[in-house]
Amino acid sequence: MIQVEKIAFNRPYLRGKEKEYLLNAFEQASLQGDGYYTKKVSNFLQKNFAFSHVLMTTSGSHALELAVQTAGLGPGDEVIMPSFTFTSTANAVLNQGATPVFAELKSDTLNLDPTDLLAKITKRTKAVIPVHYGGIVCEMKKINAIAHEHNLIVIEDAAHALNSSYYGKAAGSLGDFGCFSFHASKNFCCGEGGALVINSQQPELWEKAEIIREKGTNRSQFLRGEIDKYSWISPGSSYLPADILMALLLGQLENKTRITYLREKIHKFYFTNLQEFLTGDLLQGMSFIPKGRSSNYHIFFLRVKNKRLRDYILQQLKEAGISATFHFQPLHASKMGSKLGYKAADLPLSNEAAQTLIRLPIYPDLTKSAQTYIISKLRDIFLNLQRAGA
Repeated sequence: MIQVEKIAFNRPYLRGKEKEYLLNAFEQASLQGDGYYTKKVSNFLQKNFAFSHVLMTTSGSHALELAVQTAGLGPGDEVIMPSFTFTSTANAVLNQGATPVFAELKSDTLNLDPTDLLAKITKRTKAVIPVHYGGIVCEMKKINAIAHEHNLIVIEDAAHALNSSYYGKAAGSLGDFGCFSFHASKNFCCGEGGALVINSQQPELWEKAEIIREKGTNRSQFLRGEIDKYSWISPGSSYLPADILMALLLGQLENKTRITYLREKIHKFYFTNLQEFLTGDLLQGMSFIPKGRSSNYHIFFLRVKNKRLRDYILQQLKEAGISATFHFQPLHASKMGSKLGYKAADLPLSNEAAQTLIRLPIYPDLTKSAQTYIISKLRDIFLNLQRAGA
C-alpha cells in the first residue's frame, strides 16, 4: 500500500519569477492600482490571447459587475445564466437592479444549454452570461447565434477558463465582454484579482468602463496626459487591484504553459485510469474535452449515480486522506433563488449535477505517487461498491 500524507485539494504553483517581481515592486514602491506591473499584466493578456481591451480588477466578481455596468443593464432587464454557477454571476446582475433568469445545463460539460437559453428568452431579456465550467468553453457558436438573433449582449464568465479556447479563439474573446478570476483557487492566481476584457471596438465603451472602474472619474485619461485634470463623471467604484498583486500574477502568467501542461498530465492520468468504470452504472460521467475545444484543465470531475453514493465516496476518500469535494449548489434552489420565485424542482438537471459531482485534486505539484494513490483508492471504492451491488 502506498503511504502518503494528507493530499490537499488545491495548491498554487509558485515556481516562476513571482518572488523576483514582488521584490522589484517593493523596490519601486509600486503598490497602487494601474502601476507598472498592472500594465505589464494587461499587455501580456492582450498579446497572448488577442484580447481587444483589458482592464485588471480586484476580483472576478468585480469584473462581472464592471461588465454589467458597462453594458448598461438595469431595472426591468433580464439576464439569462446557468443556475449551476457561483453567486457572483447572479450578484453582478442583481446589484444593478436587473433580474437573473436561471437556465439548465448540459449534462456532459455542465455548461449552459443553448436550447434552454432560447426557451428562456422574453421581451425583457437583454443579455446572457455563459459560464465556462471547469475550463471547458460553452457552445459559443450556438449561443452567439441566438444572441445575435435576439439582440442580446454576451458576457462570458470565464473565471475558470483562462488559457482555454473554442475552435482556436481564446475564452473571454468570444462575447462582448469576458470576465476572469485570479483567486487563489484558479490555475493562475494572485490571491485575489480579476480582469475584464472588452471585445467591442467602440472606444466609448472602453472609456465608460475606465470611468466606472476609477471611482466614476476620468483619472485614467488624466494619467495618460489626454486631459489636464480629472473630475467626477458618473457613478463608479474602486476596482483597481494593488500593483503588488499584479507583480505576483505576472510571474504566474509567464509560467502558463508549464502550469497547463502539468495539469493536463494529471487530467489524462485520471481519465485513462478510471475510464473502465464508465461501462457500469456507478460512474455516470467524467471531465472530457469536446471537439473543437482546448482546456486549461481547471477541474477534473466525476459524476456518480446518486447523492447517496457521492456522499459515501467523498467520506471514503476523506478517511483515506484525500481532499475531494463537490461544487456549486444551484442558485435557483437557494434561499435567494426562492425569493426570486424559483422552486427547487425547477431545474432538475442542475440539481442532479450538484448532487452527484465529485471533484478530485488537480494541481501542478500533485506528485505521481499521490495521483496513483488517489486512483488506487477510487478503484477500491468502485470495486467494493460493484461487489456489493450498489
